[in-house]
Amino acid sequence: MSKNLAKTYNPKDFEDRIYQMWEEKGAFRAERDPDKKPFTIVMPPPNITGQLHMGHALDQTLQDVLTRFKRLQGYSALWLPGSDHASIATEVKVVEKLRQDEGLEKEDIGREEFLKRAWDWKRIYGGKITKQCRKLGDSCDWSRERFTMDEGCNRAVNHFFVKLYEKGYIYRGNRLINWCPKCGTSLSDAEVEHEDKNGKYWYFRYPAADGGEGVVVATSRPETMFGDVAIAVHPEDERYKDLVGKKVILPLVGREIPVVADPYPDPEKGTGAVKITPAHDANDFEVGQRQNLESLCCINEDATMNSLAGKYEGMDRYECRKAWIADLEEAGYLVKTEDKVIPVGECYRCGTVIEPMLSDQWFVKMEELAKPAIEVAKKGELKHVPERFEKTYLHWLEEIRDWCISRQLWWGHRIPAWYCQDCGEIIVAEHAPETCTKCGSTNLKQDEDVLDTWFSSALWPFSTLGWPEETEDLKYFYPTDVLVTGYDIIFFWVVRMVFSALETTGKAPFKYVYVHGLVRDAEGRKMSKSLGNGIDPLEIIDQYGADALRFMLTTGITPGNDMRFKEDRLESARNFANKLWNASRFVIMNLQDEDGNFLPMKEGALQDEDKWILSRVNDAAKYMTETMEKFDLALAGQRVYELIWNEYCDWYIEIVKGRLYGEDEEDKAVARYVLVRVLKDMLRMLHPFMPYITEEIWGYLPKEAASEENPDHFLMKDRWPVYENAFEFPEEVEKLNMAMDAIRSIRNIRAEADAAPSRKLRAVILAKDHAMDTIQAAERYIKKLANITDITFTEEKSDVPEDVMSAVINGAELFIPLDDLVDYKAEFERLTKEKKKLEGEVKRVKGKLSNEGFVKKAPEKVVNEEKAKMAKYEEMLAKVCEQLATVERKL
Repeated sequence: MSKNLAKTYNPKDFEDRIYQMWEEKGAFRAERDPDKKPFTIVMPPPNITGQLHMGHALDQTLQDVLTRFKRLQGYSALWLPGSDHASIATEVKVVEKLRQDEGLEKEDIGREEFLKRAWDWKRIYGGKITKQCRKLGDSCDWSRERFTMDEGCNRAVNHFFVKLYEKGYIYRGNRLINWCPKCGTSLSDAEVEHEDKNGKYWYFRYPAADGGEGVVVATSRPETMFGDVAIAVHPEDERYKDLVGKKVILPLVGREIPVVADPYPDPEKGTGAVKITPAHDANDFEVGQRQNLESLCCINEDATMNSLAGKYEGMDRYECRKAWIADLEEAGYLVKTEDKVIPVGECYRCGTVIEPMLSDQWFVKMEELAKPAIEVAKKGELKHVPERFEKTYLHWLEEIRDWCISRQLWWGHRIPAWYCQDCGEIIVAEHAPETCTKCGSTNLKQDEDVLDTWFSSALWPFSTLGWPEETEDLKYFYPTDVLVTGYDIIFFWVVRMVFSALETTGKAPFKYVYVHGLVRDAEGRKMSKSLGNGIDPLEIIDQYGADALRFMLTTGITPGNDMRFKEDRLESARNFANKLWNASRFVIMNLQDEDGNFLPMKEGALQDEDKWILSRVNDAAKYMTETMEKFDLALAGQRVYELIWNEYCDWYIEIVKGRLYGEDEEDKAVARYVLVRVLKDMLRMLHPFMPYITEEIWGYLPKEAASEENPDHFLMKDRWPVYENAFEFPEEVEKLNMAMDAIRSIRNIRAEADAAPSRKLRAVILAKDHAMDTIQAAERYIKKLANITDITFTEEKSDVPEDVMSAVINGAELFIPLDDLVDYKAEFERLTKEKKKLEGEVKRVKGKLSNEGFVKKAPEKVVNEEKAKMAKYEEMLAKVCEQLATVERKL
């Protein structure tokens, strides 16, 4: 009994089975092979807080397409998976769970117990997303799976911290940082999202201490005035030259503060005078450093006011703002209020407006670390795809400030610093010291803070391969080849990985940064919980199959640009899979005898159509290789789609069917050979995009000899098709292309004339010279596939009948006699009915427009619409009458 694919394409029947088979056989395992080039991608580690969303699906599909492509090309391809502890995000989730389940805060159970709960969370939810990755078809080497807080990554983090500290790049200092009042932790600049919002500028007068008018200053944050320590004006601002060096009074507070000259204020903005609050503004902090001003903090970590605010102490910052403005206005200090669009910084995790605040924190000095990272991009050793994102990368590095790396959280890599409780010495070490290096005391206490999540993920491309040990994996697979990432984390992650890698390994961590956009909904909106427009990839996989989702995502995106998620494109991708399935089923059925044995196949005398399809596959292999290497995956996917749907299914199979059912056994064997050879090459080319259906079909095709590398005959471990000069057949391609143009044109003429495909037609073809030779050579294809009984070839226009329908193709003109196309009796009846209907419409509209009451009372727009209808119906009627006259002549 013959063995064939199921009658109906149903991805649920085989997708899970195939993935399990791959994994059980170790098909994704990357081996260190000195005879092969390595290809490495490290997966941007998803957080353990959530589940696979459409952004993950896109990101991971792009990585898998590249990995499968390189594996087929013969590389030892490693796609290293893992997940991120996501310090803030995970702590928030565990705190919420603790409150919900037990009504407790983390402080109620203590750090040790809280960390146990966090690890429990990781055990429960950490594996959830990797299971979802498997559903998508990710061909990761799961044997090398890592977690940013596993033992090896933790060792790498401590080693890196100590190394930077010993070089003087890490320091502890009291500096201005971004503070999230809700999360209760510091944030780096990259973790603050800036959004323009409607706000106000309030203009207040600060009276001069000597009784003069003083100065008017604008502020969008009046509640910080309690921390004001000076007013700054530009040294060249003539308006304030006499005020510099004098003092003004802080309204209502009564404290005197100096007026200082500094280049920071812009004379063109506001009044040109700026209040300086070093403890609550980054620019003011810099002015304070230059002018040796003190820093006064007036806001607490929970965003309430402190004792500096006097009677407003304990109020929330925004409550204080309202009351403070009212009091200043009543006292006559408010000069004016101005509506303004103001950039507001918010915590990237919870959306709370951040509070710039002076705090004792750990920092990384960035100036020296940034230089090599800038250099590798400028030298072309690190390339961005698309190239425009290099500007974003360089701008960030060139403007970079010191990086605040300490976080006031419990979940994360704890800072490897210990404080001697007896002499105050700070000891930074990879392992907990037993005694103080200065006084010998054993009374040591570790820093309570943890490191910024991005500090550990900055080491991901090399810590996952064993660094700081010089492991065999590190030697073979590092540097990695490409990082696939969304444009939204260039600052967060890409920049940090590059400078960390250059500092530790002396090499850029990857050669390319392939940047993709976001997946948006059909209306172009960002997918979010608040809008309720998120789409679960697992539901899509359940409905359409993973292959359809993958193909839709990869062929719907251009590097760096957002894509819109549209259901009709999913339908189209599934229809494509269905077309491939049915075509493959037809081919497999014609390869076997009744007992399921494969019939003879051989590379014998090739027909023109064989050479044409072999040439098209050869051309596609070359084009796809070039586009894949350039990361234009959508173009590559579109090419294999056209090859399979249009060229193989719609043309080659239709042409070759007659040969399969013929009597020439030699020719049948050649036809079977070409059908299989081409199908196999197309499956190889489609495999990176649609791995499941291609592997399933592959299993029913004749096997090639097993190899040590591919003992299980898996398609995913086979070989990528390579362009060969021997398979270029320009003459046959030209011949078949001309035949197809002619056939398409004849089919279009049939459709226009409403002539059934079964209706026999004659054709006249006008051509000259080379075009005539080519079209004559294509005669058999035109006759067979366009249902043409007879073709007259001519070089003279005078040979063309009078009543014809025509079409122009490259180098020739086609004519089909009208007598062949039209059933004149039926056409006469149809046109007569159409004429009667249109005469009725003309009469109705004429009556309306001849009614004076209607014309006078109806709105002008309605009358004009009726006039337009009248013109349209009269034009249609004239055409029908003309066609009717032509038909009557033929009867």
